[in-house]
Amino acid sequence: MLASNNQHGIHSPFVFDLVTKCFYDRRKYPEYKLLKKYRQQLLDNTDFIEVTDFGSGSKVFKSNRRQVSRIAKTAGITEKRAELLFRIVRYFEPTKILEVGTSLGLGTSALSLGNASAQVTTLEGCPETAAVAKFQAEKSALENIKFEIGEFNQLLSFGLQHSTFDLIYFDGNHQKAATLDYFEKLLPSATNNSVWIFDDIHWSTEMEEAWKTIKNHPKVTVTIDTFQWGLVFFRKEQEKEHFTIRS
Repeated sequence: MLASNNQHGIHSPFVFDLVTKCFYDRRKYPEYKLLKKYRQQLLDNTDFIEVTDFGSGSKVFKSNRRQVSRIAKTAGITEKRAELLFRIVRYFEPTKILEVGTSLGLGTSALSLGNASAQVTTLEGCPETAAVAKFQAEKSALENIKFEIGEFNQLLSFGLQHSTFDLIYFDGNHQKAATLDYFEKLLPSATNNSVWIFDDIHWSTEMEEAWKTIKNHPKVTVTIDTFQWGLVFFRKEQEKEHFTIRS
């Protein structure tokens, strides 16, 4: 097991290239302005929606009636993380992308802009939240996104698990049982070049346990713990290694 806080301690060429050419890429991409505009329009949205929450609940909101601007400010992916997600997609060039947990589409917009020719399928359990995300995506001319609304379990059980995805971003139900269930359901879709990203792996003791189980799965060869995210790779040509990298 190899843990590292910077690129100088990494002996895997695959991980070294990812960290130096993607994680630590300091270029100012024009798409960043589009991500910022998408975010700002949500931050300016004072509408209230009724949120249907199938997941672990919120540490911030006490009611399901929530203001869009507050959701964008407190529950969405941060600006820095959205830019990193964009760079990861740009780096790997996946053509089929799945997002488990749309929310307001802040992460979705990064996935979409990272590869405009990719097909992005995003799952959201709450109809009103999904409606805001869909409207915002259309307003931002993001045309490569397909929205699927319903409980993740049902959506993944009827067809999606038989698809092949180059990249999957898990940002939905932050509970151990649900996370591991999605992992197992989608495992048949993984290929040698698949990239899976799990959000909030240290959100709770349960999520840390789920992350540990995923790392130890025999089909998983390389993982990267960025403290917020856990990246998973299935590259058979690589020995099993776990990295910790501050991104």
